Parts: sequence; structure tokens; C-alpha cells
Amino acid sequence: MARDEEQPAGQARQRIDKWLFFARLRKSRSLAASSVVSGDVSVNGVSIRQPSHAVRAGDVVVLSLDRHDMVVQVLQTGERRGPYEEARLLYRDMTPPPPPREERNLFEQATRERGAGRPTKRERRETDRLHGFPGDAED
Repeated sequence: MARDEEQPAGQARQRIDKWLFFARLRKSRSLAASSVVSGDVSVNGVSIRQPSHAVRAGDVVVLSLDRHDMVVQVLQTGERRGPYEEARLLYRDMTPPPPPREERNLFEQATRERGAGRPTKRERRETDRLHGFPGDAED
């Protein structure tokens, strides 16, 4: 296989672990390689397990993170791990937006369904009465 320098600019390829590091999607190249080996990365819908897998412009990379999956399209290969502004030019983020969270107002946050959570003092007394424990007969 030809090296990156010998290929035309449009066909430049780069190792996936190196690209993830240059694009600042992983903190270090070794972390990028270990996430590839563990199966957290797929390229064009195919799960890869080799850090030496080559990516090029146009490839779609899915990276499984702790709480969500990140979908990016490779725009170009990197030459170095530069600042965020430079790394951001290497990919286009195509991650779908998270589903809308159901917002609750303050009253809904302060109230709870009967029987949910810790019982109130009144509910404890009712339970004690039901089980026949001696206690206050008055409310």
C-alpha cells in the first residue's frame, strides 16, 4: 500500500487512531487505539478492531462515548494535534440531537405520587395501625 505522502491529496488516508487523536475526539493516541480495539468505533457502518484501519475524506465514523454515540464525517486528514479550532476542521459533526427532555415545573418537582419515595409521618402511622402496632390512636 502506498504511503500518505505518495497519494493524491483527495485520496489521502490516515490511521483511525491517529485521526481520532488529531481531531481531539480522544485525549491520547493510546486511548484512541484502545477504544478501536474494544469495538467502540465503526467506520461506514462496519465495526473495526484494528487501530491501523485507514480513513479518508468522506468516511462516516461512529464513536461510542460514555453517554451517547458521536457521528462524524471525515472532511480531511490531520497533520498534527493542534488547537480545537484547527481540529474542528477535520470533521463535520452529524450526531443527532438528543431527544427533548420533559421539563417539570417547580410544583411538579416538589410533589410526588402517593406511595412513591419515602413515606410521610402520616403514612407511617397508617401503616403501623394497619399492622396492629401500638401507637398514637389520635391524628
